[in-house]
Amino acid sequence: MSNSFPTHSVLAISVSFGALSCFAFAGGIQFVEQTSVNFPSPNPTDYTNQISFADIDNDGDLDIAFANGGNFSSPGTPQMLRIYINNGVGIFTDETIARTGGLTFRARGVEFGDVDNDGYVDIVVANDFNALPGLLINDGAGFFTNESHDRLPPITMSSTRGQFGDIDNDGDLDLYFTNGGPTNRFGCGQNRIYINDGNGFFTDETASRHPLGNVCEPQDAIFGDYDGDFDLDIRTGSTANDQSKLYRNNGAGIFSDASNLVPADSNCYSYDFGDINGDGLLDLLGANGGTGNSEILLLNNGHGFINVSGQIDPNPSIDDNDSKFFDYDNDGDMDFIIAALFQGAEKIYNNDGAGNFTQVTGLITGFSDASLDIGVADLTGDGRLDIVTAQGESGSFQNRIYINNGPIDTIPPNIVNTEQLDDTDDNTGPYVVRTAIYDSVSSDRGFYDKGIYLNYTVDGGPDEQVTMMWSGNSLWRGEIPGQPRGGFVEYSVEAVDHADNVGFGKTLSFTIGGVLGDLDGDGVVSTTDLLLLFAQWGACGDCNDCPADLDDDCTVGTSDLLVLFSNWG
Repeated sequence: MSNSFPTHSVLAISVSFGALSCFAFAGGIQFVEQTSVNFPSPNPTDYTNQISFADIDNDGDLDIAFANGGNFSSPGTPQMLRIYINNGVGIFTDETIARTGGLTFRARGVEFGDVDNDGYVDIVVANDFNALPGLLINDGAGFFTNESHDRLPPITMSSTRGQFGDIDNDGDLDLYFTNGGPTNRFGCGQNRIYINDGNGFFTDETASRHPLGNVCEPQDAIFGDYDGDFDLDIRTGSTANDQSKLYRNNGAGIFSDASNLVPADSNCYSYDFGDINGDGLLDLLGANGGTGNSEILLLNNGHGFINVSGQIDPNPSIDDNDSKFFDYDNDGDMDFIIAALFQGAEKIYNNDGAGNFTQVTGLITGFSDASLDIGVADLTGDGRLDIVTAQGESGSFQNRIYINNGPIDTIPPNIVNTEQLDDTDDNTGPYVVRTAIYDSVSSDRGFYDKGIYLNYTVDGGPDEQVTMMWSGNSLWRGEIPGQPRGGFVEYSVEAVDHADNVGFGKTLSFTIGGVLGDLDGDGVVSTTDLLLLFAQWGACGDCNDCPADLDDDCTVGTSDLLVLFSNWG
């Protein structure tokens, strides 16, 4: 198994949609505020802490959930978890009441993930002020039922973030929660791990999987495979000095404290993973975590992280709450945007390709509002990355949407690395393959895909394909079914992003050991194997579950008998 990320070069593809500079869109402001056009009117004045995008109703476009409620440090009034449904071109309708029944929370965080593997995204809600987290189950049409009490342990906490991730590589999504203790997020508490039973019911396994001990003022947590071993590690952010943590996964979902690999920060509200220099390693950007409330930029050198905040120009000491990486100019590298807290327009920084960032002004409509969270995704279906900000704490509480009239995303997803499977004597399978994929935007769930596929052939036979499942942040997981002994399997990953760009990974291979025709696995082709072949004689109902089909034609017949006799003894 490979434990390193190879570097893949990315070609910058020219854009023919008008004259475009990486520093300004020639037609004027590139990200134009269009809240009154694209969002419901009147736009609710909720105290919004976080936003999250997903295709709630499986119609091919991205909808929005807003985590609302709770004052800065006092409970305040619970507010509805707001659901906006996209009509396909970025016009949103508030369908909160219809979709959730108007459920209210003091919510700091909201994320999407399919907990019961039925193909539909469910919702986790992180609640502050010593409350039970929320778990809302999708009925398949984008309507949600609150099943928190049935599916989650009865543990209350003051949480700012709940994240989905398959931490133990068993094919289902587990949960990680920050916890500020029994009062609010500015206290100290034990972060928690909940393990999925495969059907969306969770057990608290914190004591056996997470370093024990309280962390103070936890504001954020994000999964990411920082060390390239195909499992999910965790970075947390804290507003208490030197309380942000890095936890390393041992591959089985057991975490150890690796915070010594990360420089100390201070007053950090949010972290974001992204590859800033194209070396295939996930770097970190922390909002408000640097000296005097500047941003902190941490470069992954393959052994840990080093502080390269000096590569942000300018990097003033200003109170900010969130950030996202995104390639706003379609040149193949990750720029970033900062959610500004009453400091004028959101701040956009251009990447020179080597991880040096320069602020670019005039790209986005300027508002001096209290942006607590920011999200970037193609919301209009035109292949351009749009922006949504979440407003709370002070001001008019008007969540905003900015529509991109700049370059279309023409760069395919970068399949950075795919797990190399070892040769095996196991012919029952499945053979689990994991892959790391980056694209033109970051979020807590990586990028927004339209399908990740594991393609494979056996002994040069017909092309087969299985859909890979999202495992957390930028990792996906697929399973090749069991294959006959002696088979030579070639496989590769195919990824489609939301702009319909298609990326292809390199082809890897492994061999199924043993003798072809040895159906009972005793190392010898004999009478027992002949009897097993005759027991499956005829057409196979499932071509992937018919071990006596030795020639892969979905029928057990004379040709398979000849293969078996050719390996007799």
